[in-house]
Amino acid sequence: MVSISVRPERYSFHMLEESREFVVNLTTEALVRQADEAGVRSGREVDKWKHLRLTPQKASRISTPLIAESPVNLECRVKQVIPLGSHTMFLAEVVAVDVDPGLLEKNGRLALERAGLVAYSHGEYYGLGALLGRYGYSVKKKRG
Repeated sequence: MVSISVRPERYSFHMLEESREFVVNLTTEALVRQADEAGVRSGREVDKWKHLRLTPQKASRISTPLIAESPVNLECRVKQVIPLGSHTMFLAEVVAVDVDPGLLEKNGRLALERAGLVAYSHGEYYGLGALLGRYGYSVKKKRG
């Protein structure tokens, strides 16, 4: 399950209400400028696909298109809509995960560290990918 919160005055709000589906597209360093511009431009005024030179790709389980340039796309169906005041939360089930085959290792492991992912926090973009530890490293006994 994932959730997103959207202001009712946003152009995408009514599309979400009607379709009850959306895609979470992971953003990379190569896409960060397009992601930023997509956030500051309204779909009411510009065709973002064309303007940002992004490629719509058919999703496997929903009708909303994926962004072909994104290495990972989460196809989501809304299960619950919760008004929160200034925003409305759309709680959704992830019904499919679409992954760039170039990020899959031979053993099936997803090598997300090679994707050049970006995080957004308080108006700033940060590159991700540095390994900080492996599961259980905080409780491993030190030798010697």
